[in-house]
Amino acid sequence: MVEKSYNVLFLCTGNSARSILAEAILNRLGAGKFKAFSAGSLPKGRVHPFAIDLLVKLNHATAKLRSKSWEEFSGPGAAPLDFVITLCDSAANEVCPVWPGQPMTAHWGLPDPAAMAGSEPVRWAAFADTYRMLNNRIGIFVNLPMRSLDKMSLQRRLNEICNTPAELSKEDA
Repeated sequence: MVEKSYNVLFLCTGNSARSILAEAILNRLGAGKFKAFSAGSLPKGRVHPFAIDLLVKLNHATAKLRSKSWEEFSGPGAAPLDFVITLCDSAANEVCPVWPGQPMTAHWGLPDPAAMAGSEPVRWAAFADTYRMLNNRIGIFVNLPMRSLDKMSLQRRLNEICNTPAELSKEDA
């Protein structure tokens, strides 16, 4: 029996850092089971260079990553979405389009590493920390028993993912 493949859209306002990292992580961790996309309500039009550099250093595919509007995913002909996950407070509070197929939604808010001020090492640390948290959350997500959970249970689990002990680093655990 062929397992269903799920389409997941990660949203942030600028689609330059968090949602881009999440797209790359899910496409690696969920290969074959998930297809990740990212978009923004007000896309910056470019991916943050620290995000690309970090993904390259961690051997992620980056050639197809780009900053784009969520309008690409809400109109006719858009890929049907199974999940829409917001990653920043401003995107969570905005009025979202009506997504074709009524996908499940969740909010996994994270600080914006692209907005971090300070020295270059401080800014790099913010990107690394964001990557770590997303990698933990997405690792939990891809291992959910999708076929055996009813819709309400799955929604509860999606909402709980950002409040798990996995948010701790390995050193803290």
